[in-house]
Amino acid sequence: MTPTGERAGGAPRSVDVARLAGVSQKTVSRVLNGERYVSEDVRRRVLAAAGELGYRLNSAARALASGRTRSIGVVTLGTALYGPASLLIGVERAARDAGYALRVVNTLEGDPGGMAGAVGSLLEQGVDGIVVSEPIDEGPVSLSVDVPVLVLGAPAAFGVARTIAAGVGAEPLARAATGHLLDLGHATVHHLAGPQRWFAAQDRLAGWRGALAARGIAEPAVSQGDWSAASGYAAGSELAARGDCTAVFAANDDMAIGVIRALTEAGLRVSDDVSVVGFDDIPVAAYVTPPLTTVRQPFDAVAREGLRLLVRAIEKPGTEQPPAADPPVDLVVRASSAPPRGAAG
Repeated sequence: MTPTGERAGGAPRSVDVARLAGVSQKTVSRVLNGERYVSEDVRRRVLAAAGELGYRLNSAARALASGRTRSIGVVTLGTALYGPASLLIGVERAARDAGYALRVVNTLEGDPGGMAGAVGSLLEQGVDGIVVSEPIDEGPVSLSVDVPVLVLGAPAAFGVARTIAAGVGAEPLARAATGHLLDLGHATVHHLAGPQRWFAAQDRLAGWRGALAARGIAEPAVSQGDWSAASGYAAGSELAARGDCTAVFAANDDMAIGVIRALTEAGLRVSDDVSVVGFDDIPVAAYVTPPLTTVRQPFDAVAREGLRLLVRAIEKPGTEQPPAADPPVDLVVRASSAPPRGAAG
């Protein structure tokens, strides 16, 4: 006899789980496939027995039975930047919670064939759906995809029969960041934009422009960085030399931190002389001097909502897809923003 009744000389089978849990093999299958109409007591017993025996449902057999591999492919830019990396982590968590394995293919910036190659590789692996978290505009891709595709923060660049969009557009968040500075009484807001091949940089520039246009304010000249603190420092040095800048909205927190350093070295006080607002709410934003006002991106919420809709499209292909919920605007106000010097109140 082996402990817990596992058969000798081999890996545990579903019949061993059924015997230990005191249920039928069909019930074991229903529990491990996540089907409904199984009581919580039975579900707990089956899962406890499977854990005790070290049993895992054979994914190949499950794929043959269901016609699905329970795997989702992800196309993402190979970068350590906070936004794309955080979104990928959120997607991985949401996929795991939904019972799907994740297969990730990275692309490289400036490789126009990277998207087609990445998607083609995933389709060859038989994924049930694809997540495109590709933040850069590399132009249209000559490719047709017959599985559901979730696009995060960017339009689909290829032909897709079933497209789901979630978290598309940082424009309202950028509009809120700019509006915060205008509400404080600043006559205008300068913008440090990200590289314009990035959809996120385009959206944030559009949000800044929209906030100024809504109040009839002319646009100051736009500075452009490359997402790095070094590029923020260079832009901040130029803004400090102008002498007429009282408020800056930077397209990400790293550039905003570079701006703060340059302004401080130029003898200007943030926020007494110049207010600075960033975007993303990276972990260090609350600990710089002064703590940075910024817009927090809801990466986990966007990933979870997007994966929920993608799994629905995979498992219920004939049903109409509800629209994704709009991400909330979460402006985190800290000490780097304040009314301009001499403002009333």
